[in-house]
Amino acid sequence: MKSFSESYKEAGVDITAGYKAVELMKAHIAKTITGGACSDIGGFGGLFELDMTGITRPVLVSGTDGVGTKLKMAFLMDKHDTVGIDCVAMCVNDIICCGAKPLFFLDYIACGKNVPEKIADIVKGVADGCVQSGAALIGGETAEMPGFYPVDEYDLAGFATGVVDKSKILDNKTMREGDVIIALPSSGVHSNGFSLVRKVFDVEKSDIKSPIAELGGKSIGEALLTPTKIYVKPMLSLFESVQVKGVSHITGGGFYENIPRSIPDGLCAKIDKSSVKVLPIFDLIAKKGNIPERDMFNTFNMGVGMSAVVSKDDAETALEVLRKGGEDAYIIGEIIKSEEKIIIK
Repeated sequence: MKSFSESYKEAGVDITAGYKAVELMKAHIAKTITGGACSDIGGFGGLFELDMTGITRPVLVSGTDGVGTKLKMAFLMDKHDTVGIDCVAMCVNDIICCGAKPLFFLDYIACGKNVPEKIADIVKGVADGCVQSGAALIGGETAEMPGFYPVDEYDLAGFATGVVDKSKILDNKTMREGDVIIALPSSGVHSNGFSLVRKVFDVEKSDIKSPIAELGGKSIGEALLTPTKIYVKPMLSLFESVQVKGVSHITGGGFYENIPRSIPDGLCAKIDKSSVKVLPIFDLIAKKGNIPERDMFNTFNMGVGMSAVVSKDDAETALEVLRKGGEDAYIIGEIIKSEEKIIIK
């Protein structure tokens, strides 16, 4: 017999809705199960058996993040089955920058009212992201919090753990003048800068569902809800093929904040601005919001979701590997000697 509290339900928390949500999400979770997952959903902790094959000195790498105010777009569009991909992406794309392979993921959903079908849609997106990154979804939490969140809104966060052999942790001390910077294209705005985006398009009051010619017939809402690209599998292939000297996940803060994080002191990322394949959504944001180019590159990914530094001699091999992995990768710059961390011109 499952628990039930009439008094708790009158206070706004329906325990039975939680049970139904779990039942609905089980099919989505099942497709993420990998060899290391060894616990069922519903326990007090997620269990994962670490496979040590080929690893001499294992180092665990963890990342956590949320989707931010992009969720407002999901509420306005009433579409909830892709933001989970964003949540996974923001975590696993971070830990891949260390050279780590994601192992497992847990999600946390807090909502004003537990609508089982909506929760299951959210988890479907999380499961899709886990499949794309090769991570097992081994647990999570759904918290119904009436009076704290509006009944039709929720927040979503996630937690990823990966592993890398200590000898294979990316070391930017190997970076040298003349190394090249490779761009991996983004799918759109990803999950950053949405406070500015929402202001620019006035999304709460404007028509965001009509097709826009500049966006290839997509609406503003559709374009902005495009899920964050997950780079795990092509990057793991790259690590096996060439020496990668630094990786940057380009999120909030854009080029100016994120690319320098992988560059050691005394060296600088020199970006050829004309080589950057800027996506139409960013041109539209800049035009509509009258936003200076410097601010655009300091807020958004501008069409580059991840960058990697390799030696010039390895550049062609790296590009070939990434393209075989489905990435239309290209060179956007080089490493030079300078006390500045990044130059874009």
